[in-house]
Amino acid sequence: MKKFLSLILVVTMVMALFTACGKKDTAEDKKVVDSSKQQTEDQDNKEKEKPVKIRIYYSDNATLPFQNDWLTVKAAEEMFNVEFDWEVIPIADYATKVSLALNTGTNTPDVILYQSTKGENASLALNGAIVPISDYKEFTPNFNKRVESFGLQDTVDKLKLADGKRYYLPSLYDVPFYDGGLILREDFLEAEGLEAPKTFDDLYKILKAYKAKNPDSYPLTILAGPRVLYRMTMPSYGVSLGKNGSSGTNTLSFDYDKEEYFPGAISEGYKEYISYLAKLYAEGLLDPEMADPINGDIWSQKMATGKAMATYAYYDQIGGLEGSTEIDGYKLQMYPSLEGTAGAHHQPKSSTGSGIIFPAKTAKRDDFERVVRTIDEVFFSEEGAKLWCLGVEGKTYTEENGKIKYADELVNSPEGIYKSLQVKYGCGSDVTQMVWVNEREMTKYDENYARINKEVAAMGDVIQAIPPTPLFDDMKAEDAGVLQTPLFDTFEVWADAFITGKKDVEKDWDTYVKEMKALKIEEFCKIYNDNLAK
Repeated sequence: MKKFLSLILVVTMVMALFTACGKKDTAEDKKVVDSSKQQTEDQDNKEKEKPVKIRIYYSDNATLPFQNDWLTVKAAEEMFNVEFDWEVIPIADYATKVSLALNTGTNTPDVILYQSTKGENASLALNGAIVPISDYKEFTPNFNKRVESFGLQDTVDKLKLADGKRYYLPSLYDVPFYDGGLILREDFLEAEGLEAPKTFDDLYKILKAYKAKNPDSYPLTILAGPRVLYRMTMPSYGVSLGKNGSSGTNTLSFDYDKEEYFPGAISEGYKEYISYLAKLYAEGLLDPEMADPINGDIWSQKMATGKAMATYAYYDQIGGLEGSTEIDGYKLQMYPSLEGTAGAHHQPKSSTGSGIIFPAKTAKRDDFERVVRTIDEVFFSEEGAKLWCLGVEGKTYTEENGKIKYADELVNSPEGIYKSLQVKYGCGSDVTQMVWVNEREMTKYDENYARINKEVAAMGDVIQAIPPTPLFDDMKAEDAGVLQTPLFDTFEVWADAFITGKKDVEKDWDTYVKEMKALKIEEFCKIYNDNLAK
């Protein structure tokens, strides 16, 4: 019996030993499998962690030259795991460069900033050159949420083209605001006992008075060329034309009462407007260099030295001028829109503005979804919106209980908070800031600016809406595009000739109108009106 029990014990021990060995082998095998699986997951994560590379067009303004080492640029790349390849293009050449890229499909970037689907882009979009981004709504959750929170769904829906699709992500504003206008030497008005200007006739008298005291001056100068002057002053004459015209057509304007387009470039309103500028030019009151873009340094020098005393520019630029002048008592002020023959109006604005388009080739990228989602996060997420507006928390500002406090270097800067944030850190650029919250913007300015905005708001419809975009099909969009270019080229040549006196407005107006009609401006206008949403 003992031998039998011993035998059973030995067998049991042997079996236990084999079982233990088997378990050991299984555990080792499992460890190898787990290790291999972990290596695969680590490799996948490592691949996912690589920054997405995005080539991007940027419209560069001489008053705010782009810098690759801006805090906003570097922070955006780090925060959103992206590597941007910025192609910086002067604003004067931007439309041409974008048009060439989209028309040819050659060397096209992944993303183009500061664009809409007005004008030629509508035709290009309908012909397949631009991604219909509304088809990929699930890729843009931050944009969608922002549209909803601002109550802009109807406004954004109106940006769709004839095929019912929207081809760009517009910048979004909760409330349009008066950000720039006539800026002039308030100290001169006080010294001469002159009233603040209310009309363009008032401005003329002020400029004349300054010229009499300073014969070698050109009292009214221009920042960045005629386009800024045009868009801030033309609406008071009932038109909006040129490169920054509100319709995007360059030569048509919108009648807000009749709710239709008219050939603004040959209208009486434009004739009265261009006659006013011609008078200023002839009497040495308007900067003769205005035809070319005047960069920020030259413009600042003209204003700071007294070679000019008035300009059309943005409020944030006042601080820089006052900080750089050596003129005793120098004091600038920005004024509400002046009254012209059509009332007092500023450049039309909408709760949407120029934004982001994706060229068709971008959709062919294997990581197209990631590209779009990244762009959505960079520009429309709350983190991205604050970055492009305020900079980096702890560096340029702090926030406590919802209240923004800026860094001492910004508060004490002679250029002012807004301009310092722009130039030094890249905040507040129309090209990259896609979300504009009025209350947040006002924290960058002083009480004077808030007062001016209240005055403008009290005046009524100073800031009119952006005209509606026609619902062109691709054929009509192409027809309009063919007519638009020669009309605009002719308009620019004649505008310069009228202002500088090479052509006389009274004597040569009929010839100009005849030429524009020969180029089918009336047919161009009809195409727009026939395709407005009914």
